[in-house]
Amino acid sequence: MIDATALSAKPVLSGVRIRLVPLSPRHAAAFHASAVDPETRRLTGTHREFTPAEIRAWCAGRAEEKDRLDLAIEDRSNGGFLGELALMDIDADNAQGALRIALAPEATGRGIGSEAVRLLLGHAFDRVGLHRVQLEVFAFNVRARRAYERCGFVVEGRHREALAWEGERYDVLVMGALRPG
Repeated sequence: MIDATALSAKPVLSGVRIRLVPLSPRHAAAFHASAVDPETRRLTGTHREFTPAEIRAWCAGRAEEKDRLDLAIEDRSNGGFLGELALMDIDADNAQGALRIALAPEATGRGIGSEAVRLLLGHAFDRVGLHRVQLEVFAFNVRARRAYERCGFVVEGRHREALAWEGERYDVLVMGALRPG
C-alpha cells in the first residue's frame, strides 16, 4: 500500500550538493529560461515553446496536485535553480510511478541529475512506498542513460522511432528501477 500523503505533503529533500524543494512561482523565470534553451528542448523532446505566463501558471499550480510531486532542483550553496523533476503517473494498485527530470543547461555533466534522481527514488521507495519507478530517455541521450543506470535503472524496452526531431526519428528507451531488497 502506498502512502499518498507523501505526494501531497511536498517535502524538501536534501543531498550533498543539492536540495529538492516544491516547485513554486519563485522558480518560474529560471524554469522558463531553461525550458526555451534549444538543447534542453531537444533532450526533453519538447516541440512546443511555452510562454513565461504558462510557466508561471504551471509552477503556481504544483502545490495543489495531490497525486504527483513536482520539485525544483536547487544548489545548496546559493539556492540557484538547477532544474526540475517530477514523480507522477502513480498507479497505487501496482505501487508504481514515473519519473521525469530536466536539468538547466549549466547543471549538466556535473552529477547533479544523478544526485536528484537518487534523492527522489529514495523518497518514492521509502516514503511513498512504490515498488517500481520508470522513465523514458531518448536513445541519443547516452549521458542521461548512463546516469540513470548508475541510479539503478535498467533498460526494459524501446519505442522505435517514437520521437520526430528536425526531420529525423529517434527511439525512446523505457527504463525501470525496482525498490531495493
